[in-house]
Amino acid sequence: MTTRRRFLAIAASSAAFAGLPPLRAAAADLPASSVWRGTALGAAASMTLVHPDRAHARATIARCVDEIARLETIFSLYRSDSALVRLNRDGRLDEPPGELVELLSFALALARRSGGAFDPTVQPLYRLYADHFARPGAEPEGPPPAEIAAVLASVDHEAVEVEAASIALRRPRMAITLNGVAQGFVTDRVGALLRRAGFENVLIDIGEALAIGRRADGREWRAAVADPVQPGHMLFELAMGGDPGRLPALATSSGSGTRFGPATRLHHLLDPRSGGSADHHAAVSVAAPQATLADGLSTALSIVPPAQAASLLASWPEARAWFVDAAGRVSTEGAGADGRIG
Repeated sequence: MTTRRRFLAIAASSAAFAGLPPLRAAAADLPASSVWRGTALGAAASMTLVHPDRAHARATIARCVDEIARLETIFSLYRSDSALVRLNRDGRLDEPPGELVELLSFALALARRSGGAFDPTVQPLYRLYADHFARPGAEPEGPPPAEIAAVLASVDHEAVEVEAASIALRRPRMAITLNGVAQGFVTDRVGALLRRAGFENVLIDIGEALAIGRRADGREWRAAVADPVQPGHMLFELAMGGDPGRLPALATSSGSGTRFGPATRLHHLLDPRSGGSADHHAAVSVAAPQATLADGLSTALSIVPPAQAASLLASWPEARAWFVDAAGRVSTEGAGADGRIG
């Protein structure tokens, strides 16, 4: 998975939350919180479980970590034995894991809804840029137009066939990446595992955030979205969870997360229709009922022309998006429950 600069400050990890009122309950009266911090999908990750039984919480966290590791064997582009790498190598994968069928089907549906702005077959284009800038003395303007045009012949979400029994790539040199949705999918899977284990108050941060219930002090979980232009500055806060008017999942995409070379306009949010990087926004954040949807939409909305954003969001009326421009100004689209931010 591509390592990305982080744009979410979760819970009380940011000075943005310093003004919260003091606790009314004594610390001894509060439920216990068990916290895990580690790495998932190539990025820093954490889980906070509010539960009186710490031993049960630790054992369940271990199960979650095992599940993350298992899903990496499906979605990773950096493991030679992963299902996705084998699909890209051979152009076909028989008896694919159910999770790969499920997530790739969602990614292809989002590709169709976005008019091809989001496209899981963009991996050859990403590889072209990454390889170009890995060479000493690389042209700072990026790969030559002729090379981009040649690679775009292999980018076409409509040339992917997905069945329960097999997945096939119908063009030469095609390759799939699910980096635009896999973190959200894994986050949702971990959340489902914790719910089944009886955890009703949880915060998961695996690059994308998912909040269930409330914090140990009874307050809502909160996230702050960082300004991609001014490091250390928070643009806005969002209360998360299952309360009325709240949404449990939050994801942010920004070109400044992964740059190619010295030119700031060249980054990983590649438009598969033009072959260049999309620079409509400095960042896009999406809150949604599922982290998979928030993750995918934040990527897709970064690439579609701004005039098409409302139309794309209309397909998921429960989601809400925040768009940040180069000056740090924030605008919003979509209802997202009752539309409250704070």
